Amino acid sequence: MLALPPFRRYDGAMKAGGGVHAVELPKRLKTIAAWVPRGAVAADIGTDHALLPVHLVREGGCPRVIATEASPGPWRRAAAALAASPWRERIDLRLGDGLSTLAPGEAQVLILAGMGGATMCGILAAAGDVLEAGPLLLLQPMNGAWALRRWLYGHDWHLAREKLVAEKRRLFLIMAAVPGREVPDEPLDLAIGPRLIEGRDPLLPAYLADMAARLERLAASLAAAPHPGVEKAAAVEKLLNRIEEVRSRCLSPEKI
Repeated sequence: MLALPPFRRYDGAMKAGGGVHAVELPKRLKTIAAWVPRGAVAADIGTDHALLPVHLVREGGCPRVIATEASPGPWRRAAAALAASPWRERIDLRLGDGLSTLAPGEAQVLILAGMGGATMCGILAAAGDVLEAGPLLLLQPMNGAWALRRWLYGHDWHLAREKLVAEKRRLFLIMAAVPGREVPDEPLDLAIGPRLIEGRDPLLPAYLADMAARLERLAASLAAAPHPGVEKAAAVEKLLNRIEEVRSRCLSPEKI
């Protein structure tokens, strides 16, 4: 099992010369790259244009990166993007669903970024022996983080780190998980992010404000329904109360 490295800074500036190696790496992907231990073989699941694999072999100290796509079209786009890259010999581009193209222990770091939390749960649930080697999971869900955390906790994965990244007027969540059993002190914190709360992430107040606004709209919709869902409304209210409690503590000098 790999330990998380100290946070490393990357300037992310791609070298001139065209091709995928000339494209600026998004901030959220730079953060993921900074969490990959040097010397590790990483697998980027759903690699898109292979920006992250190129960055990892060029800047991140990865001897090799496996990049996968589930469909022929995206796979061909990634192959075309890599064709002009001087790093293409160290990037193994594969076609296949989820983690099906990987052998157990072949990659010490598994990266799933830019997909929904439910999709990630499905990929991890179908991983079979690939997860038994205890890889480091680096996850960047576009939505469904609560369901993803519940899956991780329910299958003996420990959330080692969470971080919020602001990019293009949007907040992105990045999570790192390692094998280990953990029981949250407050189950509702799985909706918010236990490590975000524990570490008092500087973007947590904005994240909570957005979450509260969406829950308040849901509560209003439930109240206006012809047959209000009493249990669901109560659950929404309970979560709103927890969010307000965490928000108030984030703004106070006391530790959460």
